[in-house]
Amino acid sequence: MHCDMADTEPLGTEAKPLRRARTPLPLPREVALLLQGGGALGSFQSGVYERLDELGVDVSWVAGISIGAINAAIIAGNLPHRRLSRLKKFWYTVSGGMPNMILPEIDHIREAMHLGAASVVAGFGVPGMFRPRLWPATLMPEGTPGAISFYDSAPLKDTLDACVDWDLLNDGPVRLSVGAVDVETGNFAYWDTRGPGGNTRIDARHIMASGALPPGLPPIEIDGRWYWDGGIVSNTPLAHVLNHQTEDMLVFQVDLFPAEGPMPRQMTDVYSRMKDIQYSSRTRQVTDQYLRLRREHGAIKALLDKLPPELQGETEAQRLREMLDGGSVNIVHLIYRSRAWESGAKDFEFSRATMLDHWSQGRDAVEEVMHKGDLIARNILDGKSATFDLDEPDHLKEKKA
Repeated sequence: MHCDMADTEPLGTEAKPLRRARTPLPLPREVALLLQGGGALGSFQSGVYERLDELGVDVSWVAGISIGAINAAIIAGNLPHRRLSRLKKFWYTVSGGMPNMILPEIDHIREAMHLGAASVVAGFGVPGMFRPRLWPATLMPEGTPGAISFYDSAPLKDTLDACVDWDLLNDGPVRLSVGAVDVETGNFAYWDTRGPGGNTRIDARHIMASGALPPGLPPIEIDGRWYWDGGIVSNTPLAHVLNHQTEDMLVFQVDLFPAEGPMPRQMTDVYSRMKDIQYSSRTRQVTDQYLRLRREHGAIKALLDKLPPELQGETEAQRLREMLDGGSVNIVHLIYRSRAWESGAKDFEFSRATMLDHWSQGRDAVEEVMHKGDLIARNILDGKSATFDLDEPDHLKEKKA
């Protein structure tokens, strides 16, 4: 696959630098885009990025898990005017394994085609991502990748190498963070091009490791350690980014699995809801916890500021001040909402029609938020911290620190 090839699809022509709209928000210097794992649902994230880019929102830090790591690497590893064409080429490639059919908006028909497309993926893999192994795992020698996975992820390396400029990714202006889990220790690992412990030279292995979900995909070896999909431990990079924040920040948190959802009505709903709960990674709970910490830190800072000069210079006071957060944070949650016809197979259903639907929903999610951008803008200008949840159309819920 060559990401610089001209596409025959309407979304995918090579981008030229365009004059973008003026952003409706007063942006701080640090703008982070956080991308959750979710397989085929990841084109929702690309739709989010496309609309943010059109609005002139310049992202300075991208962090991702699994499919979020792939999208993040393509963003960080390309010049601004090429990022969308690379994202589109990637998504057109992985959704090219079956005919692109125009389907009526009738739930039972869409559900049947959705399950059929997922069955094709299960049997034949995904172009540019993974392919089924020739022999079943039970016939492979113990300890080999084929003995502990159903698919071969080698095609993904070629796709990433074609879509990402690794030198630009590591040395360019956009910071990248991706996470995976060590198979043997169970510890979470983050690779960060601006890491506090020293920059990591990220290549295709790190991105593949972040998305190596067992038992489908094999673990990836990096420097003598083996890694699986980071979503096993935490499917969102939110904690990593907030733990390493050093200045005021605006965060767009793109979640592919909603924590809240309806009671299942049939077995396919059970699998879908189970994945939502498992992979949402309690994003709202994590966010609320950090906002509580911000409130506590604000109270401590206010008290420190009231101390007389001789006490402010004491070692304990200085040490306490160093422990306080590095700035305000405003978190905008953009959450994918499953269609009525989607099932527990929604994260590995890579049909073209569904991919385009997810992409369009990502654009729409940003549009809904920007309708209420004055709330976000006021917090940014005042240096306050808050989260904003788009939980239903035309309603933006604000939680302040």
